[in-house]
Amino acid sequence: MAARKHSGRKIRLMKKQKQTSPVPAWIILKTKRSVRTNPKRRAWRQTDVEVG
Repeated sequence: MAARKHSGRKIRLMKKQKQTSPVPAWIILKTKRSVRTNPKRRAWRQTDVEVG
């Protein structure tokens, strides 16, 4: 990937990077372990990100 990215593309990539984070520990405790995994979790090498 190019080092020089358009700002819009960079913002979209940052959003995808935030979405792939795990569920915080305090949420797991608060929901009594009913929420354990993030459904939007994505492996960076396996799945392609369509950001344009």
